[in-house]
Amino acid sequence: MSLNVVRYSYGPVPSRRLGKSLGINNIPAKVCTYSCIYCQAGRTTQMTVNRRCFYDPHDIFQDVRKRVEAAKESTEQVDYLTFVPDGEPTLDLNLGKEIMLLRTLGIPIGVITNGSLVTRDDVREELANADWVSLKVDAVQDRIWHQINRPHKTLRLSSILTGMLQFARSFAGTLVTETMLVNGINDTDDSVNDVAGFLRRLEPYTAYLSIPIRPPTDRSVRAPDEGTLNRAHQIFAENVQRVEDLVGYEGESFAFTGDVEKDLLSITAVHPMRQEAVEAFLSRARAPWSVVNRLVAQGHLVATEYEGHLFYLRKFSQDCGVTTWY
Repeated sequence: MSLNVVRYSYGPVPSRRLGKSLGINNIPAKVCTYSCIYCQAGRTTQMTVNRRCFYDPHDIFQDVRKRVEAAKESTEQVDYLTFVPDGEPTLDLNLGKEIMLLRTLGIPIGVITNGSLVTRDDVREELANADWVSLKVDAVQDRIWHQINRPHKTLRLSSILTGMLQFARSFAGTLVTETMLVNGINDTDDSVNDVAGFLRRLEPYTAYLSIPIRPPTDRSVRAPDEGTLNRAHQIFAENVQRVEDLVGYEGESFAFTGDVEKDLLSITAVHPMRQEAVEAFLSRARAPWSVVNRLVAQGHLVATEYEGHLFYLRKFSQDCGVTTWY
């Protein structure tokens, strides 16, 4: 197979989770173990659980190396090399070889996987050589899992969850999870509590909550409202050490920079803030509460209650023009 300099990698692109990330395509489009109803890349065309070789690992390495060199020449930063194809990266039988080759470039390596194959010893061993791994945990109830992820018929959720726990116990890198909330399917209190309970056992460094912000495979898919997202965030926060929302607003910073409005929007896009926290933030910034009233009136912030407390969070329904790739 001849080398095509744009075939196997892209970017670097902005990623709120990983800074500037150079994405790696090690799987042909839509070869996957799942056919998630919210997938932005369309319906899975090759549903499989069988690992196989797709591309020459050295072709992938050379392509990524050239792109890294080009980024350096243009003084563009590359924080991570990230396997994030339009399919399931662990289906690639050469994943372990590719990770080891790429490690020679001296840049941290991430893998975004749905976790469906972590039941396999070889997959866990290969992922163990990455620096950062993201596992998808949309549901822990079998019925909901089938409804939202539409898995290959041979997969068993109980085995996948056990495999995730096994991987988490041995993985020395940074483990995170991502849960996509879909209105009316997995955003109920029961479903969210069950997922949060599992994550409490898994102990990820960060549990990310996301919503559909790009055209999904199933056009009936809708994002939950801000109140539902806030409730889910609080439930997760009671069970794991760190929770962040991925709702499509990239933001400017997560600390006070002098621009109160941008800072509030940036923080509340990731962490809903209780009213008392907002008041304290404004006090430190020496800014009036009218800033919040203005952002609410303009439709940029929304207030919602949870267990007797008022929270403010970024209103995400306006943010379809997202610049974050993943």
